[in-house]
Amino acid sequence: MRGVILAGGMGTRLLPATLITNKHLLLVYKKLMIEYPLQTLLDIGIKNIIIVSGGNNIGDIANVLGSGKKYNARFTYVVQDEPLGIAHAVSLTTDFLNNEPFVVILGDNYFEDNISNFIDTKNFNSGSIIFLKEVPDPQRFGCPGFINGKISIIEEKPKEPKSNYAVTGLYFYDNTYIDKFKTLKPSGRGEYEITDINSLYLKEGKLNHTILKGLWSDMGVHDTLLHVANFVKEKETK
Repeated sequence: MRGVILAGGMGTRLLPATLITNKHLLLVYKKLMIEYPLQTLLDIGIKNIIIVSGGNNIGDIANVLGSGKKYNARFTYVVQDEPLGIAHAVSLTTDFLNNEPFVVILGDNYFEDNISNFIDTKNFNSGSIIFLKEVPDPQRFGCPGFINGKISIIEEKPKEPKSNYAVTGLYFYDNTYIDKFKTLKPSGRGEYEITDINSLYLKEGKLNHTILKGLWSDMGVHDTLLHVANFVKEKETK
């Protein structure tokens, strides 16, 4: 199984800090932002990882992270020339994935949980798994609706959410992802939505979900970056 870290975006919500560096290279307590999702992949045994970012950012990230040797891993880098969405960014990794199942994680997401406690990566071969977290503002995210405990629908940033759960930035996919991507059309905002990919797995009856227990947060705005930094500091000092 291979890993994909998505580290795109201009980081405008973290200005002025992102005037001098890529968002994913900002320090969050004692680690760089991107090292937290990287550690999530390493903890579940994934060592072969590709990092996708925009053309202005990929060089800086590669210069800092290097080949992956210091993490006992192997890194590959690829450029997303245009901001065409998460699903599109993943599609750029086709050659790297080598027709294997893989894990996608957003480069500004923090997961307290060790995902290996939920998923046996060695035995994952088919379908998809998404990770949900109960939040006070599900309308900001991809949001599932349920019937008898099973996901019946996923909507992107719904005005009237059908549950209090958000789809977090961590996804397991089998090797049918690319075929599904080829059927997508851009959304109203001109992007290829990962929610549409998940909906295709749902239609096939192959979308599974796990509910996270620990903290999950993005680090993409000042408040959430500070919240994660304080949380990690408190956890480490304990």
